[in-house]
Amino acid sequence: MNIPNRITVSRILLIPIFLIIMLVPFKWGDMHLLGADLPVTHFVGALIFILASSTDWVDGHYARKYNLVTNMGKFLDPLADKLLVSAALIVLVELHDVYAPSWLVIIIISREFAVTGLRLLLAGEGEVVAANMLGKIKTWAQIVAISSLLLHNIIFAMIPFRFDVVSLWVALIFTIWSGWDYFVKNSHVLKNSK
Repeated sequence: MNIPNRITVSRILLIPIFLIIMLVPFKWGDMHLLGADLPVTHFVGALIFILASSTDWVDGHYARKYNLVTNMGKFLDPLADKLLVSAALIVLVELHDVYAPSWLVIIIISREFAVTGLRLLLAGEGEVVAANMLGKIKTWAQIVAISSLLLHNIIFAMIPFRFDVVSLWVALIFTIWSGWDYFVKNSHVLKNSK
């Protein structure tokens, strides 16, 4: 396994750590940050999520720079993104002090499952499709939204609107748009499948 793929696997391995920090009722208290109170577990969870998310850029950059792009990486990288984002969104639904409606999370996760299913069909036909720019924008929109929600919008508190809520809606729009685009561009596999 090459270094970019190992970095991708590290992103997957950070998910259980994130889940433990966010879901086990540690009594770490609150911290005062930028004029607001934030549970320490949410702050630590956000840092782990941001660290895990940043490996997405690192593995891709390294793979392209050193010509280490592999079919395994093309499949594993978006899967790691989907696992991380899905885990974080489900955690956000459980947290009642942040805005993450279950219907919105269901739409995002359903799109991720649908695209993964299409990727498997494409792989069965011998095609491996790397994420396109729209898919990358979708992923980063989701990461920004989740990070701001985990941090209770503290970083963007001086903006005259709820950045975390707006960013979640932007992520939803890009999620639907990129999913539609992916299915339209690869509809041939659905038409030709037996």
